[in-house]
Amino acid sequence: MRIIWSKFAAEELKEIFDYYKDIAGKSIAQRLRDKIFNSTRQLRNQPNSGQIEPTLSKLNEDHRYLVRGNYKVIYKKVEEGILITDIFDTRQDPKKINNPERKPSR
Repeated sequence: MRIIWSKFAAEELKEIFDYYKDIAGKSIAQRLRDKIFNSTRQLRNQPNSGQIEPTLSKLNEDHRYLVRGNYKVIYKKVEEGILITDIFDTRQDPKKINNPERKPSR
């Protein structure tokens, strides 16, 4: 299965990288970014390996998530493969995942 990153998820990953680059250094930022990015590889062979994301259940799109450190990698199956839709910091209020101001129009 093909892994596809939404523009929003890619931007979130870049924001995480930029934040850690500023506070902890480029090496640590790269390591964290790579861990998040590489965690999606398992989805090629095991697309249902993540748990169902309850905060997005009202969308009826079967969003699932993987946890990598403090981050949820939110994804769903689409015709073309697996779409990574969001990278969400679990230290935030879970209700923020549905905040329309947080998400750009897609």
